[in-house]
Amino acid sequence: MSSVTPETSDTGAIPDDPLTGHSYDGIQEFDNPLPGWWKWLFVGSMLFSPPYFFYFHSGVESRTRAASYDRDLAENLQLQFAEIGELKADRETVVKFLYKPNWLQVGKVVFKTNCQSCHGADGGGLVGPNLTDDHYKNIREIEDIIGVLQNGAAAGAMPAWKNRLSTNELVLAASYVASMRGTEAANPKAPEGNVIAPWPDPPAESDAQ
Repeated sequence: MSSVTPETSDTGAIPDDPLTGHSYDGIQEFDNPLPGWWKWLFVGSMLFSPPYFFYFHSGVESRTRAASYDRDLAENLQLQFAEIGELKADRETVVKFLYKPNWLQVGKVVFKTNCQSCHGADGGGLVGPNLTDDHYKNIREIEDIIGVLQNGAAAGAMPAWKNRLSTNELVLAASYVASMRGTEAANPKAPEGNVIAPWPDPPAESDAQ
């Protein structure tokens, strides 16, 4: 059985093949059209882009990715808070959760969302004071952290959060702030205030979770 090979031109191309007409050092290009699905994908992207842009980037805050993240975060916090119920804003509770690593991560989320712009992500201090050393301006006992979070300090330089955060968020944030003491910050501010006593030891019945 013999096979028939189409006649080729001097350039090696089959005459019926579409060529672009360009020649680069004797090399020619085929002029093959793009697949139809690729063209429709491009057209679909062009049609989809303007509504997407104006919906998500029109300045409406509730539609931004940050707002969506905040909503999801709030929902997740509520699910987690269902495990512990309503916390008491007192010394014993702050100390208890100071030694619970899993819940400190929740406090860390609250801190990063609301506090790091003034105190830095690592607590080293920016506009607000350094939270990693043993010097404190408005705190003498660990429970004072809750009072500062609730009511603010420094004539409003530290805002009050009692009307913006739940009690659980305040308590867990207080425990997380306490946990930053003794950690190393990248660029810590100079100490401010007075040295205070170490935090209390964990309660005997408080196993880390």
